[in-house]
Amino acid sequence: MAENQTIVIALKESFIVRVLVGKTRDAGISCEYVPCIINEIFKKLDDSSMVTLYMDEGDIPGDDILHFLVDKLSEKSMQMILIGEQNDLQQVSKLIPGDLIYSVFSRPVDNATYVNTIKDYFTKVRLGEFKKSILVVDDDPNYLGIVREWLKDKYKVFMANSGLQAIKWLGKNKVDLILLDHEMPVTSGPQVLEMLRSDEETKVIPVMFLTGKGDKESVMKVVALKPEGYFLKTIQKDELLDKLEEFFILHS
Repeated sequence: MAENQTIVIALKESFIVRVLVGKTRDAGISCEYVPCIINEIFKKLDDSSMVTLYMDEGDIPGDDILHFLVDKLSEKSMQMILIGEQNDLQQVSKLIPGDLIYSVFSRPVDNATYVNTIKDYFTKVRLGEFKKSILVVDDDPNYLGIVREWLKDKYKVFMANSGLQAIKWLGKNKVDLILLDHEMPVTSGPQVLEMLRSDEETKVIPVMFLTGKGDKESVMKVVALKPEGYFLKTIQKDELLDKLEEFFILHS
């Protein structure tokens, strides 16, 4: 994915679309028009990190296009800008989750504000503000360090070396997922999960257990606690990243 590259998707390359593309390029941001065709969008999405969907009055993309965009943006952790008439924006917004929409503009668009919005988005991307956040809880500092190294490029990673430290940290902070060691001294993983589920502020945070025991009896004990999932500690980096990406896509 290119760091500063965006595409403008529209049913036709109108004068206004050409102006938007030109103003964006003038600001030093790579930008091009892409017709509202799934195959054409697919070819350009891998090289982009921001999408603008431009709609002339009544020119709303079909549901197949919108569903495709939702799936791909969720998969790539990207967001989009919507431009159109108020009625069209309301109709399209019903099919696009709010967390995928970065900004909405009613026509006519103020070009300077539009370009500044794209600049603001790329600044936030560089600062990692759109990354999902994960708290890793484990009493083994070496394992904490390994997992952090694996995840830090794609996620905001926080660490706690005990269950009580995790509970205290979560009293002041929010995360999108907790990776929780099942076998910890003093306060075990199951005890931590029980405390999290009994608190209004933390009960909705997804929890996945980390366990070093892969035998059937141990796994059944973990599953019986009804976490969102579990990983054996023998899992390798690529598999862990794939599983986490799959989890966030399904829960976006």
